[in-house]
Amino acid sequence: MDDLAVRPARADEAVALGRLALRSKAYWGYDDDFLAACRTALRVDPSWCDGLRVQVAEREGRTQGFFRVAGTAPAGELDALFVDPPAIGTGVGAELLRAACNVARGLGMSGLGLDADPGAEGFYLHAGATRVGSSPSTVEPGRMLPRLRLVV
Repeated sequence: MDDLAVRPARADEAVALGRLALRSKAYWGYDDDFLAACRTALRVDPSWCDGLRVQVAEREGRTQGFFRVAGTAPAGELDALFVDPPAIGTGVGAELLRAACNVARGLGMSGLGLDADPGAEGFYLHAGATRVGSSPSTVEPGRMLPRLRLVV
């Protein structure tokens, strides 16, 4: 991963990051109606790009993925972690997760909670997360998401 750099996101990248999140969500085979319903939930607000909490992984000047850490110590929230589909399986997600944990520790957090896409649950479990329950989807009524906890 020597050629991968993780850096703070800029506010002018917010729209592009939202598009990347939608592409990443589409990787799991969701239909167009579901993805349209996700559009608002996957939007990145430029104000979140505060130089710390939203960071992007970049290779050769191209954004490969991003994360967002939210909340306050001691327990934060991994609000987003998305990898552009061509980079899925290349280690970008693991590098972003390590960086997110470093940010969380720097903010005094001892752990991160997250609602995982069912397709990504295995990734997080492999990284050491524990399933602690389930959470209702904010996009689709009646859909439950795996609720996970990661000690940072």
